[in-house]
Amino acid sequence: MTCELISVGTELLLGNILNTNAQYISQKLADLGVNCYLQTTVGDNPDRLEEAVRRALARADVVILTGGLGPTCDDLTKETVSAALGKKLVLDEDSLAHIRRRFAKMGREMTPNNVKQAEFPEGCAILPNPHGTAPGCIIEQDGKAAILLPGPPNEMEPMFDASAMPYLEKRSGTKLYSRMVRIFGKGESSVEYELRDLMDGTNPTVAPYALLGEVKLRVTARCRSEREGEKLVAPVIAEIRRRLGAVVYSDEGRELHEVCAELLLGHKKTLAVAESCTGGMLASRLVSVPGSSRWFLEGCVTYANDAKARRLGVSTDTLASCGAVSGQTALEMARGIRRTSGADVGLAITGIAGPDGGTPEKPVGLVYIALASGEVEQVTELRFTGGRERIRNSACLNALDMLRRSF
Repeated sequence: MTCELISVGTELLLGNILNTNAQYISQKLADLGVNCYLQTTVGDNPDRLEEAVRRALARADVVILTGGLGPTCDDLTKETVSAALGKKLVLDEDSLAHIRRRFAKMGREMTPNNVKQAEFPEGCAILPNPHGTAPGCIIEQDGKAAILLPGPPNEMEPMFDASAMPYLEKRSGTKLYSRMVRIFGKGESSVEYELRDLMDGTNPTVAPYALLGEVKLRVTARCRSEREGEKLVAPVIAEIRRRLGAVVYSDEGRELHEVCAELLLGHKKTLAVAESCTGGMLASRLVSVPGSSRWFLEGCVTYANDAKARRLGVSTDTLASCGAVSGQTALEMARGIRRTSGADVGLAITGIAGPDGGTPEKPVGLVYIALASGEVEQVTELRFTGGRERIRNSACLNALDMLRRSF
């Protein structure tokens, strides 16, 4: 099965908006094994859009259009596709009622031009939009199909996943089963080098995604059932774990702070954190996990030396001789937050996030992380590059990884 994408909107041609919709859909189609040979971006011009639709339908089995489903006069996708297929637009009362309810819920008045969002090509399948006022639709004719989706990614992506994807799976005769492997401590190029032969496979496929400070691998099988998909995916994931070892921290898509939460809960341990350069970022990630009050006791941001001494009991001699950014200070911070909070584990970060404050001896990006518990104490020195937020994020990820590896 072949598919073409048509992205509608003059703002895309002008570069005012990044076309993430095409990227998102293309990745989904590739995983499904659907061939996508052409993508087109068309402005809000009915003649050029109709020409693009006719050409795409002549070449492909399915054409997916994003954008142009709004209420304004330049939103012409449904009207243009209907004209290309020789269909009339008809009002769908259920969709109109949904739009009215959404406006009422937002406390806004619905203007008459919003009614056009409830008009659809006759005989189409309407795709609900719980995140906006623009439903989508699927139009079938002469063995071909056009799928119309809204432009805003926060509306398009859930509609594609909930409605368009099942349709494409049924039409192609396959479905997808995926698991996400998350990796910390090894770069994308190194991961790709070690897993190159697995990434060359066709079913399952292994696709890498570089994140800020870590790597994801999506292992996806084309299958007829979830059970068959798991049977195909499981040995590949086992091989990834065998080759990469402890840098793999989840094969179910969980993030580092979620994995740490599970470990703390499972081992019946409590945690408290002390932060300097990360300024509460570490604590914020930890408490984003539902139920964190069962294992997270407190977080303390001690930026000034006086705060480190007064709140955490860091020795003034240590601060004077080693400095606030040092392994000894980090360890005393971890010990101090553990002692004063009564937690089983104390975790601490101190460093220079920049852009100022660095010296030749202690440059911007120098970070120390320490962990203290009844069984173990450890400190690590790290040197990061990049801007302030990148350094803070990297420090948090490394602190979480230290915590994970301590169990």
